[in-house]
Amino acid sequence: MGIDILQHKKRYNPFGQHLREVFGEKVLKITVDAGFSCPNRDGKVSRGGCIYCSEGSHYLPEQQRNLPVREQLISSISRIREKVDVNKFIAYFQAYSNTYSPISNLKKLYDEALSADGIIGLSIGTRADCLPDKTLDLLEEYSEKTYLWLEIGLQSIHNRTLKFINRGHTFEQFLDAVERAKNRGFKICTHIILGLPGESYDDMMETAKVVGGLGIAGIKIHHLHILKETPLEKKYLNKKFNLLDEDSYVNLACGFLEYLPHDIIIQRLVGDAPNDRLVAPLWSLSKADIIKAIDKEMGRRESYQGARTKT
Repeated sequence: MGIDILQHKKRYNPFGQHLREVFGEKVLKITVDAGFSCPNRDGKVSRGGCIYCSEGSHYLPEQQRNLPVREQLISSISRIREKVDVNKFIAYFQAYSNTYSPISNLKKLYDEALSADGIIGLSIGTRADCLPDKTLDLLEEYSEKTYLWLEIGLQSIHNRTLKFINRGHTFEQFLDAVERAKNRGFKICTHIILGLPGESYDDMMETAKVVGGLGIAGIKIHHLHILKETPLEKKYLNKKFNLLDEDSYVNLACGFLEYLPHDIIIQRLVGDAPNDRLVAPLWSLSKADIIKAIDKEMGRRESYQGARTKT
């Protein structure tokens, strides 16, 4: 079998287990909002952003989002430690494009995050068109002194889909960014959305096969959800497309895993959405239940991550 199920207690390669292997204990990621923008919103590439993207970061309380990065982390760590015995954390720069700023500002923000007690690494979410070589030079400096993930959003390998969702870049631009980042040894995590309008099962499995062959280290698999006050909400309410039901998503996620090489680290299996912003699907409100359903289906199939790959 391509993956040691007894070791992971999963039929795929989970991120939490990877972190335990690296650090010898439980490690959690903490989201921060550093006030970045996005070239797909400010007019450099387009305006309005991807059609599913909600204005602002709603994963943090408003009062916390307005704090400096270090204070955001201190506040989150304090709150977590009241409930869970955890000593190590990764600062996750999530909101918008977290390399879309002058080098001096990036350095200031990354240093500020690393100065918080308990922070042992960085995870930096961004876009393919926000990674010029000078920015990669800076990130390389950080990768040499701390644990670092570079998260590059993609969502689909199909350019017709990227155009429909107003992604603002092509798959070829993504490939260029990944290749330049790989040459520097970064741990790269790619984001994929399952259930995008117009994509068939075969289209999504093709994304799994192609992305799985890029030599990336990790992947986040999301379901398509509809957030309030987004262009996608208008299309959904006007019945321009249908969303996946829970069983269909579970089937897709399992198939996707089967086409991924067994050594790719699965950082996410289902998307997150703030309850007060979610329009649909409501079945996704219980993330734990969806993960259990995926685990159960993989077991029913007697399958595992990488089952359909050649290696």
